[in-house]
Parts: sequence; C-alpha cells; structure tokens
Amino acid sequence: MRTVGRTALVLVPLLSAGLALSACTASDRPSTKTNTPTATAPATSEAQAEQLPEPSGPPCEVTQYEVTGEAGAKPTITVPTGCKPQDGLLVKDLTEGTGPEIKAGSNAELHYVLATFRDRKTREASWDNGAPFPLKNIGQAPVIQGWNEGLIGLKEGGRRLLVVPSDKGYPQGKGTIQPGETLIFVVDAVKVEG
Repeated sequence: MRTVGRTALVLVPLLSAGLALSACTASDRPSTKTNTPTATAPATSEAQAEQLPEPSGPPCEVTQYEVTGEAGAKPTITVPTGCKPQDGLLVKDLTEGTGPEIKAGSNAELHYVLATFRDRKTREASWDNGAPFPLKNIGQAPVIQGWNEGLIGLKEGGRRLLVVPSDKGYPQGKGTIQPGETLIFVVDAVKVEG
C-alpha cells in the first residue's frame, strides 16, 4: 500500500500540470513569429501620424514659402511655421520662363522637389534621379490633380511653386505621405512640347 500511496502522490501533481498545459490555447501562448505586430507597438506610419501636430494659425501667405537655389539647379524648400496651409491650390511663378507654355494636352519634361507641410520634410526630387520627369497630356495626365491644374501656363525655362491641398494631392495618403497632407512642389519646366 505504501508504494501505491507514493505513486498516487507523484501522479496527482503530474496530472494537474498536464491539465493546466492542455487548457492553454494557441492564443495564450507567445508567438514564435518575429514579424507579428504587438498591441503596444503600432506600425511606424501610425506612430508618425500621432506625432505630427495639426498646423494652426492664420493661413500662410505665398511669401512665407521660401525657395532657394539657382534656376537649373535643385532648389531647397523651407516650409513656413506659425501658419496653416491656405484653402485651394496655390500657384506662383518663381522664375518666368521664356519658351513654349504648357497648355492642356502638352507634354513636358519637368524637374521637381516635393516637401510635405506638417513634417516640413523633402520627400523626393527628380534631381536626385539625374533626369527630368517626363509627363504627357498635361491636364489629363496620370498624376495628382494639383499638377494637372497647376502646371498649365508654366513656360519652358520657368520655375513654379505649387502648394497642393490634400483633395488635389493624396487625400488618403500614399506611402509615407499621410492622409490629409498638404504637398509643396517646386517644378522646373525643362522642355515643353505641344
């Protein structure tokens, strides 16, 4: 009887441990996958969206957008602070071109720099690729509406500032550009045809 008693004493704790382990479901166990997001660490784009403040203050004046750099070279955009983006598309010629003018249906080769308003970062530049961006059928081109509207009237050799509200840019966001973001372009018309 003694042997049976000892066996029973050893079996009871082992059976209890086995029942406790079998009661765990897959969702109770830690994942072995390394790419599973956690509830405490949101995805990078969500974290960035939370950190950027909404612009406030009076609407920015066109003169508050600073663009430096010689014509024919990559410009630098300084986004204003202490104001919020204006309503609607803002178009301002920084350098008047002397060549043909972009009209609806024109084709052009364009150099550009893109910055975003809220984080005041330069996002991309055709200058970095070493070649202008070719664009066909301006006015109906497969680009943002701010370009289709804002490039009309730009002459070859000219440089233009475009401040594009999100409804004429990427209202839902695109890549690292957040939804509702105002886009700031400086566009150089290298060649215009048609």
